[in-house]
Amino acid sequence: MKRKLKIKRIIILIFVLVIILALICLLNHKKEKVNNLMIDLTNKTIADAQKYASENKLNLKIEEQNNNYEKDKIFKQSIEVNSEIKENDDLIIYISKGIDYEELKVDESGNVPIMMYHGIHNITDNEYIGGNVDKDGYQRTAEAFKKDLEFYYNSGYRMIRLNDYVNGIIDVEAGYSPIIITFDDGLSNNIKVTGLDENGNIIIDPNCAIGILESFKQKYPDFNVTATFFVNGGLFNQSEYNEKILNWLIDNGYDIGNHSYSHADFTSISKEKSVQEIGSVYNLLDKYIPGKYVNIVALPFGSPYDKSHTNFSSILKGIYNDKEYNTIATLRVGWEAEYSPFNKLFDKTFLKRIRAYDNNGKDFDIEMNFKILENNRFISDGDKNTITIPKDKETLINNIYDLNIETY
Repeated sequence: MKRKLKIKRIIILIFVLVIILALICLLNHKKEKVNNLMIDLTNKTIADAQKYASENKLNLKIEEQNNNYEKDKIFKQSIEVNSEIKENDDLIIYISKGIDYEELKVDESGNVPIMMYHGIHNITDNEYIGGNVDKDGYQRTAEAFKKDLEFYYNSGYRMIRLNDYVNGIIDVEAGYSPIIITFDDGLSNNIKVTGLDENGNIIIDPNCAIGILESFKQKYPDFNVTATFFVNGGLFNQSEYNEKILNWLIDNGYDIGNHSYSHADFTSISKEKSVQEIGSVYNLLDKYIPGKYVNIVALPFGSPYDKSHTNFSSILKGIYNDKEYNTIATLRVGWEAEYSPFNKLFDKTFLKRIRAYDNNGKDFDIEMNFKILENNRFISDGDKNTITIPKDKETLINNIYDLNIETY
């Protein structure tokens, strides 16, 4: 009886051991299967890919292609990530040969549009041409502004900060062109506050300029949405929200500049009054956003219309209420795109802008300007540290920012 019990226990023990071994084999098999899933090689080096293929006994083939990726980057693979792989499977990795400047027509000596807007009005009926709200087209409908932004995006333009432009920083993807958006006068419809939320944050009307820009920021993350707002003494004419508005704009990637305190005509005031007009706005911005605004002036009415005017020096430099100011750039009312910051003719102290209005393709409206730009636009090489140009345009370049220069 004891012997039978002993044999029975041995049989049970053997059975348990078989089960354990089977489970171990199963786990090893699962582990092996996990280890035989394809990894993502697009963030690896070519050497990493070669080692991975060797370890997994894959037949590796490397193909090179021209595109907008940096040279030698793996940008695609033939076996999908997490797919099961077996010995002798064929694996193709696609390597970037770098940017084909000729194919992309890269030309960083080309012109850059600085768009000039004022008010954005949420109305549908207007008696003027296109999206103009007023006779001269300084005010624009919200619908037209949305169409403008779609047009810029679909035409291969990407936004950059005005302050970056005047400092020679063009950070735009290869094959695309920079565009700069500006607003004058600090109108309430630039950033219209409808109240505060439960946390005390401003609530912004979705049909004001900022509301529309923010919706485009969500829709097109690669548009790099930004703009510079030039204010007078009334800021955005919502005094109870001054500090919140200015800080919100800075915190969300927008810039604030100077448009003189009372929208002065600099051709008809004294030098002393000119200093007061510019200095008082800088001092006002120092009160709310010290060190966070841009030292750039959008000239009211485009005045003075000549740099030789006696008041122009007072716009660039002065002392008001014991505070010194230095303006690095000014913007004219203008009519056409401005030079590349790498062009010998570039003068950041007196920059032209395009009036964002409709006039049936005449008198330097949006349509006319962008037709002109088809033949002379700045097209980026994708590298903010390099100036790339066709060889026959080398003489146009003034490398004041000490960047690398590439020709083709």
